[in-house]
Amino acid sequence: MFSGSIPALVTPFRGGVFDEKAFRRLVDWQIENGSSALVPCGTTGEASTLSNAEHHRVIEVCVEQAAGRVPVIAGCGSNDTMNAHLHMTFSRKSGAKAALCVAPYYNRPSQAGLLAHFGYLAEHNELPIILYNVPGRTVTDILPETVCELARRYPDRIVGIKDASGDLSRVTDHRMGIGKSFCQLSGDDELALPANAAGAVGCISVTANVAPRLCADFQAACAANDFEKARELNDKLYPLHYAMFEDASPGPVKYALSRVHDWLTEELRLPLVPCSDKARAEVDAALKHAGLI
Repeated sequence: MFSGSIPALVTPFRGGVFDEKAFRRLVDWQIENGSSALVPCGTTGEASTLSNAEHHRVIEVCVEQAAGRVPVIAGCGSNDTMNAHLHMTFSRKSGAKAALCVAPYYNRPSQAGLLAHFGYLAEHNELPIILYNVPGRTVTDILPETVCELARRYPDRIVGIKDASGDLSRVTDHRMGIGKSFCQLSGDDELALPANAAGAVGCISVTANVAPRLCADFQAACAANDFEKARELNDKLYPLHYAMFEDASPGPVKYALSRVHDWLTEELRLPLVPCSDKARAEVDAALKHAGLI
Protein backbone atom coordinates (compact mmCIF):
# COMPACT_ATOMS: atom_id res chain seq x y z
CA MET A 1 0.00 0.00 0.00
CA PHE A 2 2.86 2.41 0.85
CA SER A 3 6.52 2.34 -0.08
CA GLY A 4 9.53 4.51 -0.82
CA SER A 5 10.66 7.69 0.89
CA ILE A 6 7.99 9.05 3.22
CA PRO A 7 8.96 12.16 5.21
CA ALA A 8 7.65 12.58 8.73
CA LEU A 9 7.02 16.26 8.12
CA VAL A 10 8.05 19.02 10.49
CA THR A 11 5.33 21.44 11.58
CA PRO A 12 6.63 24.94 10.78
CA PHE A 13 5.94 27.63 13.37
CA ARG A 14 6.26 31.38 13.09
CA GLY A 15 5.60 33.60 16.08
CA GLY A 16 4.29 30.63 18.05
CA VAL A 17 1.60 29.61 15.55
CA PHE A 18 1.37 27.08 12.73
CA ASP A 19 2.93 28.59 9.61
CA GLU A 20 0.42 27.30 7.08
CA LYS A 21 1.98 29.07 4.09
CA ALA A 22 5.41 27.53 4.74
CA PHE A 23 3.87 24.11 5.32
CA ARG A 24 2.07 24.22 1.98
CA ARG A 25 5.37 25.08 0.27
CA LEU A 26 7.06 22.23 2.10
CA VAL A 27 4.39 19.77 0.92
CA ASP A 28 4.82 20.89 -2.70
CA TRP A 29 8.61 20.69 -2.48
CA GLN A 30 8.43 17.19 -1.05
CA ILE A 31 6.15 15.92 -3.81
CA GLU A 32 8.19 17.62 -6.54
CA ASN A 33 11.30 15.87 -5.22
CA GLY A 34 9.98 12.34 -5.23
CA SER A 35 8.49 11.68 -1.79
CA SER A 36 5.98 8.89 -2.21
CA ALA A 37 3.69 9.74 0.71
CA LEU A 38 3.55 12.29 3.53
CA VAL A 39 3.17 11.96 7.30
CA PRO A 40 1.89 15.06 9.12
CA CYS A 41 1.65 15.16 12.92
CA GLY A 42 4.19 12.50 13.75
CA THR A 43 6.99 12.81 16.30
CA THR A 44 8.97 15.07 13.96
CA GLY A 45 5.85 17.21 13.56
CA GLU A 46 5.81 17.94 17.31
CA ALA A 47 2.33 16.43 17.57
CA SER A 48 2.61 16.16 21.34
CA THR A 49 2.62 19.96 21.65
CA LEU A 50 -0.24 20.63 19.21
CA SER A 51 -3.76 21.23 20.43
CA ASN A 52 -6.37 18.97 18.87
CA ALA A 53 -7.56 21.88 16.72
CA GLU A 54 -4.01 22.51 15.49
CA HIS A 55 -3.39 18.80 14.99
CA HIS A 56 -6.44 18.51 12.79
CA ARG A 57 -5.65 21.67 10.85
CA VAL A 58 -2.15 20.41 10.00
CA ILE A 59 -3.61 17.15 8.66
CA GLU A 60 -6.32 19.00 6.75
CA VAL A 61 -3.80 21.36 5.10
CA CYS A 62 -1.51 18.47 4.19
CA VAL A 63 -4.34 16.58 2.47
CA GLU A 64 -5.54 19.75 0.71
CA GLN A 65 -2.09 20.66 -0.58
CA ALA A 66 -1.16 17.12 -1.61
CA ALA A 67 -4.40 17.13 -3.63
CA GLY A 68 -4.21 13.41 -4.35
CA ARG A 69 -0.71 13.55 -5.83
CA VAL A 70 0.60 11.30 -3.05
CA PRO A 71 -1.22 9.64 -0.14
CA VAL A 72 -1.25 11.19 3.32
CA ILE A 73 -0.64 8.99 6.36
CA ALA A 74 -2.00 11.05 9.22
CA GLY A 75 -0.30 10.91 12.60
CA CYS A 76 -3.14 9.82 14.90
CA GLY A 77 -1.28 8.37 17.86
CA SER A 78 -2.12 9.17 21.45
CA ASN A 79 -1.72 7.65 24.88
CA ASP A 80 -5.51 8.05 25.14
CA THR A 81 -7.37 5.52 22.99
CA MET A 82 -10.40 7.79 22.63
CA ASN A 83 -8.27 10.70 21.47
CA ALA A 84 -6.55 8.49 18.89
CA HIS A 85 -10.03 7.46 17.73
CA LEU A 86 -10.97 11.15 17.44
CA HIS A 87 -7.87 11.87 15.31
CA MET A 88 -8.60 8.88 13.07
CA THR A 89 -12.22 9.89 12.56
CA PHE A 90 -11.18 13.41 11.54
CA SER A 91 -8.36 12.17 9.31
CA ARG A 92 -10.62 9.80 7.40
CA LYS A 93 -13.15 12.58 6.76
CA SER A 94 -10.31 14.85 5.61
CA GLY A 95 -9.14 12.36 3.00
CA ALA A 96 -6.09 10.77 4.62
CA LYS A 97 -5.36 7.26 3.31
CA ALA A 98 -4.08 5.74 6.56
CA ALA A 99 -3.35 6.51 10.19
CA LEU A 100 0.04 6.21 11.85
CA CYS A 101 -0.66 5.11 15.41
CA VAL A 102 2.12 4.99 17.98
CA ALA A 103 2.11 2.67 20.96
CA PRO A 104 0.54 4.56 23.87
CA TYR A 105 3.29 6.40 25.70
CA TYR A 106 3.64 7.04 29.45
CA ASN A 107 0.81 4.61 30.36
CA ARG A 108 3.09 1.62 29.67
CA PRO A 109 0.34 -0.86 28.67
CA SER A 110 1.00 -4.59 28.59
CA GLN A 111 0.89 -6.56 25.34
CA ALA A 112 -2.74 -7.36 26.20
CA GLY A 113 -3.33 -3.63 26.57
CA LEU A 114 -1.76 -2.97 23.19
CA LEU A 115 -4.02 -5.60 21.60
CA ALA A 116 -7.03 -3.93 23.22
CA HIS A 117 -5.94 -0.40 22.23
CA PHE A 118 -5.21 -1.13 18.59
CA GLY A 119 -8.14 -3.55 18.42
CA TYR A 120 -10.53 -0.82 19.51
CA LEU A 121 -9.17 1.55 16.86
CA ALA A 122 -9.41 -1.13 14.17
CA GLU A 123 -12.97 -2.03 15.11
CA HIS A 124 -14.29 1.54 15.35
CA ASN A 125 -12.64 3.16 12.33
CA GLU A 126 -12.44 2.36 8.63
CA LEU A 127 -9.05 4.03 8.17
CA PRO A 128 -6.17 1.56 7.67
CA ILE A 129 -3.63 1.64 10.51
CA ILE A 130 0.14 1.62 10.32
CA LEU A 131 1.49 0.69 13.73
CA TYR A 132 4.34 2.84 15.03
CA ASN A 133 6.79 1.11 17.33
CA VAL A 134 9.37 3.40 18.93
CA PRO A 135 10.13 2.01 22.40
CA GLY A 136 12.96 4.51 22.89
CA ARG A 137 10.29 7.19 23.21
CA THR A 138 7.23 5.29 24.44
CA VAL A 139 8.97 2.70 26.70
CA THR A 140 6.32 0.22 25.52
CA ASP A 141 7.50 -2.19 22.82
CA ILE A 142 5.01 -3.71 20.37
CA LEU A 143 6.48 -7.20 20.25
CA PRO A 144 6.45 -9.18 16.98
CA GLU A 145 3.92 -11.67 18.28
CA THR A 146 1.56 -8.78 19.08
CA VAL A 147 2.06 -7.26 15.63
CA CYS A 148 1.33 -10.63 14.01
CA GLU A 149 -1.76 -11.19 16.14
CA LEU A 150 -3.16 -7.74 15.29
CA ALA A 151 -2.58 -8.36 11.58
CA ARG A 152 -4.27 -11.76 11.88
CA ARG A 153 -7.32 -10.34 13.68
CA TYR A 154 -7.68 -7.24 11.51
CA PRO A 155 -6.12 -7.97 8.10
CA ASP A 156 -7.98 -5.11 6.40
CA ARG A 157 -7.20 -2.55 9.10
CA ILE A 158 -3.73 -3.29 10.49
CA VAL A 159 -1.81 -2.99 7.23
CA GLY A 160 1.77 -2.16 8.19
CA ILE A 161 4.31 -0.96 10.70
CA LYS A 162 6.85 1.79 11.10
CA ASP A 163 9.45 0.06 13.22
CA ALA A 164 11.99 2.12 15.12
CA SER A 165 12.96 -0.57 17.61
CA GLY A 166 16.44 -0.87 16.11
CA ASP A 167 15.98 -4.64 15.92
CA LEU A 168 16.42 -5.61 12.27
CA SER A 169 15.43 -9.22 12.93
CA ARG A 170 11.84 -8.01 13.30
CA VAL A 171 11.52 -7.45 9.56
CA THR A 172 11.89 -11.20 9.09
CA ASP A 173 9.75 -11.96 12.16
CA HIS A 174 6.90 -9.99 10.61
CA ARG A 175 7.39 -11.49 7.14
CA MET A 176 7.34 -15.01 8.55
CA GLY A 177 4.37 -14.32 10.82
CA ILE A 178 2.21 -12.21 8.51
CA GLY A 179 3.46 -12.39 4.94
CA LYS A 180 4.95 -10.19 2.26
CA SER A 181 1.80 -8.09 1.83
CA PHE A 182 2.26 -6.51 5.28
CA CYS A 183 3.81 -3.07 4.71
CA GLN A 184 7.06 -2.76 6.65
CA LEU A 185 8.64 0.68 6.83
CA SER A 186 11.85 1.53 8.65
CA GLY A 187 11.55 4.17 11.34
CA ASP A 188 15.31 4.70 11.48
CA ASP A 189 17.00 6.36 8.51
CA GLU A 190 20.39 4.87 9.30
CA LEU A 191 18.91 1.34 9.24
CA ALA A 192 16.82 1.75 6.09
CA LEU A 193 19.40 0.00 3.88
CA PRO A 194 19.58 -3.27 5.85
CA ALA A 195 15.85 -3.12 6.60
CA ASN A 196 15.08 -2.92 2.88
CA ALA A 197 17.49 -5.78 2.19
CA ALA A 198 15.56 -7.84 4.75
CA GLY A 199 12.18 -7.08 3.20
CA ALA A 200 11.06 -3.59 4.23
CA VAL A 201 9.70 -1.43 1.42
CA GLY A 202 10.54 2.10 2.53
CA CYS A 203 11.19 4.49 5.37
CA ILE A 204 9.17 7.05 7.28
CA SER A 205 12.05 9.44 7.43
CA VAL A 206 13.35 12.46 9.32
CA THR A 207 16.18 13.08 6.86
CA ALA A 208 13.77 13.22 3.90
CA ASN A 209 12.50 16.54 5.23
CA VAL A 210 15.71 18.19 4.10
CA ALA A 211 16.99 15.72 1.47
CA PRO A 212 13.85 14.45 -0.29
CA ARG A 213 15.41 13.79 -3.69
CA LEU A 214 18.39 11.87 -2.31
CA CYS A 215 16.13 9.80 -0.04
CA ALA A 216 13.69 9.11 -2.88
CA ASP A 217 16.53 8.03 -5.19
CA PHE A 218 17.93 5.81 -2.44
CA GLN A 219 14.59 4.09 -1.95
CA ALA A 220 14.12 3.68 -5.71
CA ALA A 221 17.53 1.99 -5.94
CA CYS A 222 16.57 -0.42 -3.16
CA ALA A 223 13.26 -1.21 -4.84
CA ALA A 224 15.15 -1.99 -8.06
CA ASN A 225 17.54 -4.26 -6.15
CA ASP A 226 20.38 -1.96 -7.20
CA PHE A 227 22.16 -2.13 -3.88
CA GLU A 228 25.42 -0.83 -5.31
CA LYS A 229 23.71 2.48 -6.10
CA ALA A 230 21.76 2.30 -2.84
CA ARG A 231 24.99 1.99 -0.85
CA GLU A 232 26.50 4.94 -2.72
CA LEU A 233 23.48 7.12 -1.89
CA ASN A 234 23.38 5.81 1.67
CA ASP A 235 27.02 6.85 2.15
CA LYS A 236 26.10 10.34 0.99
CA LEU A 237 23.19 10.54 3.42
CA TYR A 238 24.67 8.67 6.36
CA PRO A 239 26.23 11.60 8.27
CA LEU A 240 22.96 13.50 7.87
CA HIS A 241 20.96 10.63 9.39
CA TYR A 242 23.01 10.91 12.57
CA ALA A 243 23.19 14.70 12.56
CA MET A 244 19.38 14.80 12.75
CA PHE A 245 19.66 13.42 16.27
CA GLU A 246 22.69 15.35 17.55
CA ASP A 247 20.18 17.19 19.73
CA ALA A 248 16.53 16.68 20.63
CA SER A 249 14.56 16.07 17.45
CA PRO A 250 13.23 17.91 15.51
CA GLY A 251 15.63 20.69 16.51
CA PRO A 252 18.43 19.64 14.12
CA VAL A 253 16.14 18.99 11.14
CA LYS A 254 14.41 22.34 11.60
CA TYR A 255 17.81 24.00 11.71
CA ALA A 256 18.82 22.08 8.57
CA LEU A 257 15.67 23.20 6.77
CA SER A 258 16.35 26.82 7.74
CA ARG A 259 19.79 26.45 6.11
CA VAL A 260 18.29 25.09 2.89
CA HIS A 261 15.18 27.32 2.65
CA ASP A 262 14.82 30.93 3.72
CA TRP A 263 11.06 30.48 4.08
CA LEU A 264 11.36 28.00 6.96
CA THR A 265 12.35 28.91 10.50
CA GLU A 266 13.93 26.68 13.14
CA GLU A 267 11.27 27.66 15.67
CA LEU A 268 10.24 24.91 18.09
CA ARG A 269 7.71 24.63 20.88
CA LEU A 270 8.66 24.21 24.51
CA PRO A 271 9.89 22.04 26.08
CA LEU A 272 12.12 21.82 23.00
CA VAL A 273 14.66 24.57 22.40
CA PRO A 274 16.92 25.39 19.43
CA CYS A 275 19.73 22.90 18.97
CA SER A 276 23.21 23.44 20.37
CA ASP A 277 26.19 24.95 18.55
CA LYS A 278 27.74 21.47 18.43
CA ALA A 279 24.64 20.06 16.74
CA ARG A 280 24.57 22.96 14.27
CA ALA A 281 28.17 22.27 13.31
CA GLU A 282 27.38 18.58 12.77
CA VAL A 283 24.32 19.44 10.66
CA ASP A 284 26.31 21.92 8.55
CA ALA A 285 29.06 19.36 7.92
CA ALA A 286 26.49 16.68 6.99
CA LEU A 287 24.63 19.04 4.65
CA LYS A 288 27.92 19.80 2.88
CA HIS A 289 28.79 16.08 2.67
CA ALA A 290 25.42 15.45 1.01
CA GLY A 291 25.88 18.37 -1.37
CA LEU A 292 22.87 20.24 -0.03
CA ILE A 293 24.69 23.48 0.84
